[in-house]
Amino acid sequence: MKRQLASAAPAPSVQEIGRAATLALYDELALAPKPGLVTLIDRGSHADMDAHTFMRSLFALRSYFVRIAELGAAGAPFEALERCGIAAEARMLAATSGINTHRGAIFMLGLLCASASALSAQGHRLTPLALRHTLAERWGAALTARAQRPSTLPGGMAAHRLGLRSASAEAALGFPTLFETAEPALRAALARGLASAPARLDTLFAIMAVLDDSNLAHRGGLEGLNFAQAAARDFLAAGGAGCPHGLDAAKALGAEFVRRRLSPGGAADTLAAACWLLRLA
Repeated sequence: MKRQLASAAPAPSVQEIGRAATLALYDELALAPKPGLVTLIDRGSHADMDAHTFMRSLFALRSYFVRIAELGAAGAPFEALERCGIAAEARMLAATSGINTHRGAIFMLGLLCASASALSAQGHRLTPLALRHTLAERWGAALTARAQRPSTLPGGMAAHRLGLRSASAEAALGFPTLFETAEPALRAALARGLASAPARLDTLFAIMAVLDDSNLAHRGGLEGLNFAQAAARDFLAAGGAGCPHGLDAAKALGAEFVRRRLSPGGAADTLAAACWLLRLA
């Protein structure tokens, strides 16, 4: 176990963990082009929100990520984390006039912040392997039970109807797309010399290629999800963001996503989580 918990970086504080979550969500928002997603300069496939909506949401959630990190450090049960997340969602909706900007991120990044602070409270340093182990050890059973509850949210209902892996199921499995695809893809892109923005864009497409994104399933059904996954694979096979026409290809794909009203919100949340990991681990 000591080998799992070893790292070169010092253990971060709850304030650092929470701040990294807010900054990671801004990393995701600032990335452009992103097919179907809100950026600082366009609405993507969303008529009801823009960058200002997302910034109001981010400001409303800043204290949440620190608070849930504190709960993780204190060894709080899952029920306490869930109540904290529900309260954060209410603050988000109040700040955005009822628009869901970050519900998925509240769930995913909240759990990750709690797991990271649980590690730090024990004096351990943060690594992806240790973080995933802690999540499963502390709250895995509760997350498995939660994943078995019927969802009342559009994405969760679409995932159930189509036989896809829901966001709750991803959490119960220890976020495999984050730890097995997104985080390695982001580090590999940076290691081969890509700048931060194109590295994040390639990571987004790597996530889209494999994730059962319930946002895509809700908006476009299985056809929309399959289209997005195939398009992401084709983008990466053609060289991705690092090739001479990579950004043009991403913009063209974005126009097609808007035409189809597709938005890979689950992939966006997973990208933000990978950016958070990179800031801390």
